[in-house]
Amino acid sequence: MRQRIIAAAAALSAFAGVAAAEGQRVTVVELYTSQGCSSCPPADALFSEVAARDGVIGLALHVDYWDYIGWADTFADPGFTKRQKAYAVSAGERMVYTPQIIVNGATSIVGTDASALASALVPAGGAGAPDLSLSRSGSTIRVTATADSPLPEGSFVQLVRYIPTAAVTIDRGENAGRRLTYTNIVTSWKRVGEWDGSKPLTLTLDAPGDQPTVVIIQAPGPGRILAAAVQD
Repeated sequence: MRQRIIAAAAALSAFAGVAAAEGQRVTVVELYTSQGCSSCPPADALFSEVAARDGVIGLALHVDYWDYIGWADTFADPGFTKRQKAYAVSAGERMVYTPQIIVNGATSIVGTDASALASALVPAGGAGAPDLSLSRSGSTIRVTATADSPLPEGSFVQLVRYIPTAAVTIDRGENAGRRLTYTNIVTSWKRVGEWDGSKPLTLTLDAPGDQPTVVIIQAPGPGRILAAAVQD
């Protein structure tokens, strides 16, 4: 597994240069994981490597459907399970699993597959992606965006907050006795509006506290991510 992580990191190093050359467009990597899942720690480690790279916004969403086996994930949120299930429905799949990675809202990967992940890391939105920027003023985030062409009907704007890192000692369940470190742990994921791209977007959003803030513009479904930006 360590060799696979190193291989993915090498691929990401090349990708980081491409992202900078293209004006800081980013890749959004969502990891669906659980403290109660014995298969998840290798994926959590790989995700940590990926999330540290320039040009990548990594977001770990802890789901609650493994809580019944003896350990309730301390970061789990039913809303994250709902989001993962919505992706499955949109893709015509009948079940969800952990660890799962979804890149740019469009590409589903087994969370330990470093090679597939490295291959999937391209900037969100493709050619003609909206131009999105964030700025902070006190406890608010100002969001501005423009688009050269209309967005898919029903495209929406989301506000995401996360904890950069935390360590947890797990007392029960499949990972009992382990102390695991998690990265970019999502604490909230809110839909804050819709935008069709026909006019410039300007929003002022409440974002108190010191958790980093991410804004994501996404096609309905949920579908592909059209643009994203982070404000530390």
